[in-house]
Amino acid sequence: MSVKTVTTNAGIQMPRLIYGTAWKKEATISLVIKAILNGFRGIDTACQPKHYSEDLVGQALVELETKHNIPRKDLFIQTKFTPLRGQDQSKPLPYDPHASLPQQVQQSFATSLKNLNTDYIDSLVLHSPLQSHDLNMQVYREVEKFVDEGRVKQLGISNLYDLEGLKRLYDDARHKPSVIQNRFYAETQFDSDIRQFCREKNIFYQSFWTLTANPQILSHPLVKQLAQQRHGTSAQVLFRFLLDIGLTPLTGTTNEQHMKEDLNVLEWPSLDNESIEKLKKLIHD
Repeated sequence: MSVKTVTTNAGIQMPRLIYGTAWKKEATISLVIKAILNGFRGIDTACQPKHYSEDLVGQALVELETKHNIPRKDLFIQTKFTPLRGQDQSKPLPYDPHASLPQQVQQSFATSLKNLNTDYIDSLVLHSPLQSHDLNMQVYREVEKFVDEGRVKQLGISNLYDLEGLKRLYDDARHKPSVIQNRFYAETQFDSDIRQFCREKNIFYQSFWTLTANPQILSHPLVKQLAQQRHGTSAQVLFRFLLDIGLTPLTGTTNEQHMKEDLNVLEWPSLDNESIEKLKKLIHD
């Protein structure tokens, strides 16, 4: 029996592979439905019309419940509060740009609940840090209230590549962050210092751009050799390796065959220790 979820520091069951919905535009509904019908149980979105169609994710959730008998409670839904500088201000915004920061958080959350046709969010993530720790904490204090009220199960942060910033947030948080979601690539040394801190604090590191940003890993002789041994693909080997070292990868594939292959990795036995140690060197571990 494969283990398909992990338990976060908030006591939440989170899928080990999550389907990402960025840049899916009008295809969002059909792709989310395909992903769930193929076996995904975690969906990542954001209240940011620039890159995400959160309302179409919501429409997919309704269709999954009404037509396919997959209820909301069986799914892990993660969305984000996106600060003003991460929004496209030429388009309608999910909150009043002139409101105070705490009010923007409240309004964004109300928009997310409406978009997603739900009364709770499993995981609410700050999409990117603001200009200062004090501003970050203004947002964080507001989202902590949603946890107090039972409307959010866990919290996190995304696009934070500064270990000191993460430590300060962790220290000052009442509800400790359960996840950090970052681009996983060589330019940041694969966040090796941040991932070490996450291991110490039981924070799950969600990787995105996992395949796109790492052609050099996918084409590495060891990865190709392991793929051949397992009758799989280099992408599957990379995902299995990341699962083995405790990461939670996001995949945003639009290809149904790749969806099946990605999920199939959860059924694979772990890679052998020697291969894991060699692969760790490729990501500065």
